[in-house]
Amino acid sequence: MSHLFDAWTLRDLTFTNRIVVSPMCQYSCENGFATDWHLVHLGTRAVGGAALVFTEATAVTPEGRISPHDLGLWSDAHAAALAPVVRFIRAQGRVAGVQLAHAGRKASTKRPWDGVGGVAAGEGGWEPIGPDTQAFSDNYPTPRMMTLDDIRAVPRAFADAAARARDIGVEVVEVHAAHGYLLHEFLSPLSNTRTDAYGGSFEGRARLCLDVVDAVRAVWPDRLPLFVRISSTDWTAGGWDIDASVALAHLLRSRGVDLIDCSSGGNVARATIPLEPGYQVPFASRIRREAGIATGAVGLITTPQQADAIIADGHADSVFLARELLRSPYWPLHAAKELGQETAWPSQYLRART
Repeated sequence: MSHLFDAWTLRDLTFTNRIVVSPMCQYSCENGFATDWHLVHLGTRAVGGAALVFTEATAVTPEGRISPHDLGLWSDAHAAALAPVVRFIRAQGRVAGVQLAHAGRKASTKRPWDGVGGVAAGEGGWEPIGPDTQAFSDNYPTPRMMTLDDIRAVPRAFADAAARARDIGVEVVEVHAAHGYLLHEFLSPLSNTRTDAYGGSFEGRARLCLDVVDAVRAVWPDRLPLFVRISSTDWTAGGWDIDASVALAHLLRSRGVDLIDCSSGGNVARATIPLEPGYQVPFASRIRREAGIATGAVGLITTPQQADAIIADGHADSVFLARELLRSPYWPLHAAKELGQETAWPSQYLRART
């Protein structure tokens, strides 16, 4: 009996299966606006059968973009550009999600096919900000250390973007606190050397992440779920680790977060990460078990049997697929057939079902 295609419910929202389109940057915007690329890219994954379709990391401020080509949601005009994508996803019977993000010290960088490193001001770049003045690596820009006013503006920017997402029909918001971006930078002692209320102890380093969650939950409807993506470990001694992630998950649950999306890494340029199929699943399993909160497993999940076993064995409540869905947008439809399960096909495609 397959579990991957079991329906599941968070708050008042029911998902048709456990497959999630993980946020994947497309670097295909101008000034943060969604384009036809986003409609086709995300729409195809919705047609392909995933229950929940997330946008890429969507910046809550202009300077919060990873690159000059990132998606944004810092104005009503940006929301209007994204609205047709949300409508199309929902029209397929799928749930539309938005991942809200601020890149922090990893902002103003080149998109992957343009090389590595920072983008100069004369080429459309800007000065990034971060907890302190440490650059991510030698070829990344040096951030300006955030003032208290800078820090206090961040939760409001996330909340404003969440409200815009709510108003265009998005039904899941995920706060991005992973991969070495701003909230992760504050969490990790390797990237946060502050000595004020936002640094030092675990409580100080977690403060901004919790403030963001509180601000978003205040505008996000009680009937709709809120996710947080974390890097469960920095894969580096003295950094953020799984013990801290479990402690954070307890706090997030108490603040109305419904699911922890369990990734890892991204905050240390030369970290050694043991890449292998399902290498991050143990993080999702431990956080689910010890913090009593739903989790999503992500990272090198590629086969239907592997994904089904993660759910069946109780390691996670959902699987977030990324590169496998770039290779095969209709992976969920094929997976259902391989596992001997029923799943709805678009009427337009029924002639190809058998």
